[in-house]
Amino acid sequence: MTPVEVSFASGGDRCSAWHFVGDSREARPVVVMGHGFGGTKDSGLAPFAERFAATGIDVLAFDYRGFGASEGEPRQSLSVGRQIADYHAAADAAKKLEGVDPTKVALWGASFSGGHVLRVAADRDDVGAVIALTPLTSGMAVSRAAMKSRELATSLRWTLTGVRSKVAVARGRAPTLMPLVSPVGAPGALALDGAYESYLTMAGPTWRNEIDCSVGLEVLSVRTTQAAKRLRCPLLVQIADFDQYVPAEAVAATAAHGRAQVHHYPCDHFDVWSGHDWFDKAAADQVAFLGRVFRAQ
Repeated sequence: MTPVEVSFASGGDRCSAWHFVGDSREARPVVVMGHGFGGTKDSGLAPFAERFAATGIDVLAFDYRGFGASEGEPRQSLSVGRQIADYHAAADAAKKLEGVDPTKVALWGASFSGGHVLRVAADRDDVGAVIALTPLTSGMAVSRAAMKSRELATSLRWTLTGVRSKVAVARGRAPTLMPLVSPVGAPGALALDGAYESYLTMAGPTWRNEIDCSVGLEVLSVRTTQAAKRLRCPLLVQIADFDQYVPAEAVAATAAHGRAQVHHYPCDHFDVWSGHDWFDKAAADQVAFLGRVFRAQ
């Protein structure tokens, strides 16, 4: 399926997006999809979007400002606040797409964006459902897990570099960049077993293996418990039981606060993506969840 190239404004910049049109002539529900940690819309979102479209659901998949085909400076600098604002702008744009039922909007997030969608939906009354795939719900839990994969001196050095980069960006200068993913033992934001290979397998033409060194500080700021408690719409949380990146117990705790429907998969973080063993099951569970939610509305 070839999506339609569209765009929308966020914070004065143009965000690039793909509109997957659902296979239905009726007014259709729409799913808003943003990628995870440094990801771009051309890096693994299409297989999920195509599953939704085949069942009559539209999808708006977008790039955050500063990433992929979207505008925005500085490039490759991750800001949780800015990405959440982009999700709000994308949801507003999705409701205006031709053929879409603006009363049936769902948010979809994976990994880093799995935390975003909880916070965005908690602050809106027009979101009918949320899907959080192996979501990063606790920055503290993820940071503790990452610390185990590198020496303390290395962690402290990157933290100091991150602080300096954050100050530089705040003053209008360019960030200091580091590899987003790297082989185990090499410098990089993600250097756990399998991360480098998994990212490169999914990577589309606009993806860059670079990220602002301050990303660790952004990750540490993520807290979703209160958002989950305030959530008023149905929530699907999909947990990889052997996840090296986002500890399963932290995700389960957030799911409980959100009174979520929870599905467990006996696999690692990336095994629920296209090309891996658990993609078909994870995607089918998402389609079934939205089918039930939107039929009831």
